[in-house]
Amino acid sequence: MTQLQTGDKAPEFKGINQSEESISLSDFRGKKVILYFYPKDNTPGCTAESCNLNENYDQLTKLGFEVIGVSPDGIASHNKFIAKYNLAFNLISDPDKEILEKYGAWGEKKLYGKIYMGVLRTTFVISEQGIIEKVFSKVKTKDHTNQILSEMGLNL
Repeated sequence: MTQLQTGDKAPEFKGINQSEESISLSDFRGKKVILYFYPKDNTPGCTAESCNLNENYDQLTKLGFEVIGVSPDGIASHNKFIAKYNLAFNLISDPDKEILEKYGAWGEKKLYGKIYMGVLRTTFVISEQGIIEKVFSKVKTKDHTNQILSEMGLNL
């Protein structure tokens, strides 16, 4: 598993979004990107995190950010999730875990003493030039936007 850190070049990726369009990190060159990895659509923590980013999406775009979510869920699941919560940003389907693995967001987890492989909830803030500015491995799902902006020295 890769341990990407602040200052590293963000790995290029190409994925399929909810509209079955191919999108890549280079499509967003010139914009700051909030790239967040989450385990599963329509689960409490993932819903809280996605909705928090969505509620603040207009302000984030005014600050120059684009938001992209990535999970192993399929396109149909992403479409239901987007429709249910009226999400305004791209969700990438990564069932083969290629993007998750490139970013070190797929790894060993432990629940009730059982070890299994899963998505490690992680967010990367990537600069306009494709450099990682911040890595969040302890995500505050209900207040993620403020967590990101305060660490970046910004306010809504």
